[in-house]
Parts: sequence; structure tokens; C-alpha cells
Amino acid sequence: MKKWQWIAQLILLLILVGAGVYLVNSVNKLLPLNEMTGSISTQVSQVLHPTPTIIPDPVTVVHEIRSLARLETIKYSLEKIITAETRQGVFGWLVGDSLLFVAHGEVIAGVDLGKLSPEDLRLEEDVLYVTLPEAEIFVVAIDNQQSYVYDRDTGIFTHGEVDLETEARRAAELEIEKSALEDGILELAAQNAESFLGRLFVDLGYAKVVFEQNTSPDSE
Repeated sequence: MKKWQWIAQLILLLILVGAGVYLVNSVNKLLPLNEMTGSISTQVSQVLHPTPTIIPDPVTVVHEIRSLARLETIKYSLEKIITAETRQGVFGWLVGDSLLFVAHGEVIAGVDLGKLSPEDLRLEEDVLYVTLPEAEIFVVAIDNQQSYVYDRDTGIFTHGEVDLETEARRAAELEIEKSALEDGILELAAQNAESFLGRLFVDLGYAKVVFEQNTSPDSE
């Protein structure tokens, strides 16, 4: 082999090796670039669609502790549609705000046995006479998992009232309680309490149980 041919082959080999090294370095540089691009994409996604961070205060303040003897005898589950709006005059399309809130809630009623005194129980022969406290509502609550804003319409120059949904929720609680009262929840709560306690007293050995109406001034 001639000397110039050997030199040419050596130069070609060096070129191939150099090209290989360059290719490997280019790939190594490209991988971090892809990772950086993915990282930037993730950060942009977090800005546009942030995940809320919930940090509860570690300090718990106990305001009151008291014993309860509430006999819950009935629960109503209701749905109420509330329309809340503000600034709906002539310029409502500019600065107004309105929403349609679908509220799912529950009302729990019963009898507070903590209000039962010895004078409310008397035994005559084999008959136990019982005067129960008036039935009352214990809980009125909105189910946040099922309640939602169905529709909201804001004016061109407003982003909406911050407290409008809160006011709608308050109104929904009042309406749900009102509906339960109109439907006779307290009467049913009293009936269920008498039925439950009547069976309980019979199981305790009383031959007969008679429930009397509460005629105290507080019950009127």
C-alpha cells in the first residue's frame, strides 16, 4: 500500500471517529433540553391550573364543651334552587352579577332529652305518663359535595361579587329549613320520639306508656 493511501485511510477514520463523538455529544445536549422543556411545560401548567394548598392552623381553640342528650328522630334531605343577583338595573349588563345556585341540604330534628326533668315523668299504678320536651331542629346544613353553581352571569366590567355565592348559601339554608318546617318536620320528629321511647319504656318493664302534651309556657 502506498504511503498516501494509508494517510488517506487514517484521515477518513479520524473523520468518522470525530463525527461519532460529535453525534454523541449532540444527543447528550439534546436530552437535558427535552427535560428542561418538559419542566417549563409543567411549571406553565401549574400556573394556569394551580392545585390548592391547604394548610390547617395547628392551634385548636375550644370555646365550649357540654353534654348533649339529643334524640335525633328524623332527617330531611332537600334540594333548593336559589337565584342571587346584584346591580341588575339598566346597567346590569355592564356591572351586574347574578348566579343560579343548586343547593342540596339536610335538616335533622328531634327531642333534647337533656331538657327532660323528673316532673315530666310520673307513674300511676302501671301506667307511665311522660311529657316530652318540644321537638326542635338540631341541624340545617348544605351538602358541599352535591351543591354547585349552575350558572353565573357577570357584567362586562366586573369579575363578580366575592360574597354573592356565600349569600346564596345562607339563603339556601334558610329556605331549606323553612321548607322542612312547612312540611311538618317537627310534628314527625315528635311522633318518632314517642314511638321510639314508648318501645324503650315497655322494654324496661312498664306495662303502658302515655305521652302527654307539654303545656308549659315555654312550649307556647
